[in-house]
Amino acid sequence: MRYAICFTPAPSDPLTQVAANWLGRNVFSGEMVEPPAIRGIGIHEIAFHTAVPRRYGFHGVLKAPFYLAPDVSESQLLREMMRFSGSLQPFLIPSIEVARLRNYFSLVPSVPCDHIHYLASAVVQHFDRFRAPLSEAEIERSDSDGLSAAQFANLYRWGYPYVMDEFRFHMPLTGPVNLVDMPRIEQALSSVFDAVLAEPVAVANIALMIEEGTGGPFRVHSLHPMGKVSARKIA
Repeated sequence: MRYAICFTPAPSDPLTQVAANWLGRNVFSGEMVEPPAIRGIGIHEIAFHTAVPRRYGFHGVLKAPFYLAPDVSESQLLREMMRFSGSLQPFLIPSIEVARLRNYFSLVPSVPCDHIHYLASAVVQHFDRFRAPLSEAEIERSDSDGLSAAQFANLYRWGYPYVMDEFRFHMPLTGPVNLVDMPRIEQALSSVFDAVLAEPVAVANIALMIEEGTGGPFRVHSLHPMGKVSARKIA
C-alpha cells in the first residue's frame, strides 16, 4: 500500500463536488460519479481524458506517493500528521484557474502562492523519515533520463523530482491531451469550473491519501485540520 500527503478541499466544498463530477469519481468515498453533459464533448471522451487523474482523485500533491519505511507504521504516520497539521496556520490561495501544463490541464494558482510552496516543502522534509527509499527499479520507471540535474537530485534525495525549487502546485484535471483537442477540452473545463473559481481556495487541512491495492485508485484516508483546535480560522 502506498500513501500520499496532499491538499484537497473538504467533501462539502463546491469545488470538490464539481471536480468529482468532472473526473467521474469522488476522492473521499471512492464512488464513481456520472460526468456532466457538456456541449461539444461526449461522456466517453470526458472519461478518456480524465482516466489518469480519476485514479488519483481530485488533489494537489504535497508529498508524492510512497511506501512506508520498514521501521514505521500507519498509526505513527497518522499521529504525526495530526501533530504536524496542528502546528500550521490555515491560509487562502487568492484565486485559481484552469491552465495548460505541457500537454495536460490542471487547476493552478492564478499568481504564485508562497504559502502553498512553503507547505509543500515542509511536508516533503518533515515526513521523509516515513518514506521507504526508492528501489533501483522504481528509479528506472521514473523516466529519469528526461530529468534535469536538480530534478534527478531530488529524485534520489526525496523520492520525487518535482519538489523544493522544482515544485509547482497543481490539481490535475486531465491526462495528456492531443494538440488538436486542446481548445475543445479547455472550453469544456471552463464551462464546468468557472462558476466555482470565483472565490479564494481555503487551505485548512492536509489529507492522507492511500492507494487501494497495487495500481488501484487513491482515496482520502483522513483529513487533518490545520491550526490549533481552539482557534482555527483562515489567515
